[in-house]
Amino acid sequence: MSIVINTPSGNIGRTLCNLLLDVGESITIISRTPEKVQDLAARGARVVLGSTDDPKVLDSAFHGARSLFWLTPPASRPDYYDWSLGAASAAAHSARKHGVKTVVLLSSVGAHTGHGTGPVGVLLSIENEFQRHLPNVASLRAAFFMENMQRDLHAIAAGTIYSPLPADRPFPMVATKDIAHKAAAYLLSSWHGHRIVGVHGPKDMTQNAVAAELSRELGRPIAYQQVPVEAARQAMLGFGLPEFAANLYCEMYQAVLDGRMDSAEPRTPDTTTPTTLREIIESNIKPALKSSSAS
Repeated sequence: MSIVINTPSGNIGRTLCNLLLDVGESITIISRTPEKVQDLAARGARVVLGSTDDPKVLDSAFHGARSLFWLTPPASRPDYYDWSLGAASAAAHSARKHGVKTVVLLSSVGAHTGHGTGPVGVLLSIENEFQRHLPNVASLRAAFFMENMQRDLHAIAAGTIYSPLPADRPFPMVATKDIAHKAAAYLLSSWHGHRIVGVHGPKDMTQNAVAAELSRELGRPIAYQQVPVEAARQAMLGFGLPEFAANLYCEMYQAVLDGRMDSAEPRTPDTTTPTTLREIIESNIKPALKSSSAS
């Protein structure tokens, strides 16, 4: 009996695959690009080629499976909501047909408010879809990813980060590897029912605190500047982001400002994960800045 992972090439999915392989688990991975998962195949992962929205691909992947890790990919198409929910629905139907026992689902803080929160807005419907069809579903409502700071490398290099996020409102921030470890813990243990699980990182941080941490670790001043949502939209469009994607992200920013992206799950020892922002700056941001300056 195998564990199926639908996104083996991303930060969370790849880390999860390796964690499971490290302990001798049989895994099945779905990929449209086999060259991206050659290392996992070499370690023994069964590869099913194709797209996660193809029922035939899902049927092949779920044959002989006991568990599923499902991650909704980032917004990459104008019909993102319909496509994401359709793919999740097909997966839930196929998983039930093949007798999959447990599903670990990546969700997000703010998912509880439903539509109107940008890319997060579809996740409540996806949670509900899996819960409707399968008896054991753990929805990991993860905090803002620390690694997303890599999108701001040019701004960090220039000394000022710009964002619509409030400068002094604390938010939970988590390392993607800690999400993978949380998913692995649920996939490798016995539990029952429908669970909503917060994954909150070591502590909530303001954007000013993030800038201060960057300043300490990089050895030079990094400032934070809040900007209007519309200014962020124009900047994203200027960088070549498609209009539908810019609109989704700006909807999310507005939801943050309105308080609709606040976590519904309280911080507890169980939702608190170990990797600090300092560690991510050392392991990800510093090397990325060095690489970008060298090129």
